[in-house]
Amino acid sequence: MYAITGITGKVGGAVARTLLAAGQPVRAVVRDADRARSWAQRGCEVVTAKMDDATSLAAAFEGAQGVFILPPPEFDPAPGFPEARAVIDAVHAALRSARPGKVVCLSTIGAQATETNLLTQRTLMEQALRDLPMPVTFLRPGWFMENAAWDVAAARDQGLISSFLQPLDKAVPMVATADVGRVAAELLRQSWSGTRVVELEGPSRVTPLDIAAAFAEIFGHAVLTEVVGRDTWDALFRSQGMQQPLPRMRMLDGFNEGWIAFEGKQADIVKGEVDLETVLRELVSQAG
Repeated sequence: MYAITGITGKVGGAVARTLLAAGQPVRAVVRDADRARSWAQRGCEVVTAKMDDATSLAAAFEGAQGVFILPPPEFDPAPGFPEARAVIDAVHAALRSARPGKVVCLSTIGAQATETNLLTQRTLMEQALRDLPMPVTFLRPGWFMENAAWDVAAARDQGLISSFLQPLDKAVPMVATADVGRVAAELLRQSWSGTRVVELEGPSRVTPLDIAAAFAEIFGHAVLTEVVGRDTWDALFRSQGMQQPLPRMRMLDGFNEGWIAFEGKQADIVKGEVDLETVLRELVSQAG
């Protein structure tokens, strides 16, 4: 049996669907059982646990041959990342107590970076889980293609999207969440020893110009993209309600300056199957 956290989201849901399609038993680990009714109807066992509660997590992981850890995202963390640290401590204690057969943890491209940024939360998770007594894989995907959901309305209505990724012709490792979930499920069914890192990107790297061109193809009209000036980011993010915009700004700097990147050799990076246009067409369909 495989215990899956984050099953109500895109990645966790893709992990579960892939395992179920392969005839594998799945335990859905959720905060609210009502949100997992559809998974119960698919045949999943449903258990409730909070990601910052070691006791409930340990019970949820008990007897699992594999566990998928999807740390909850914190987009506006307090200084020192206390929210992430509470989850990390609980997950670490729960895994040590439950002793599942293996663990796959969703991390991120650039988790090895030494500069503090929004993704440091995943760096801290990796550091904490490396001493576990069971096999652990850290799955480091690139930038999610689904982040372009924020651009659908502007591309459709104004024919102009804004980019924090810059310069506009710089190719960035991106990946579809469907590929992330599929690969995570495949990793869970593998056998390995110790700790390993698996890096994942889509079929090809993507520039902001590529995103605009793909939207233009989908909507049938020109779509341009413009740079959001670095000097405007702090005020812009604060106007959107962020209290601590610096970690997000430094993450974007990392992609733009190149210090958030894959760590391994190019030949070792796993390639996904889902291309950018497929993801964007799905986002447009969902937007209505």
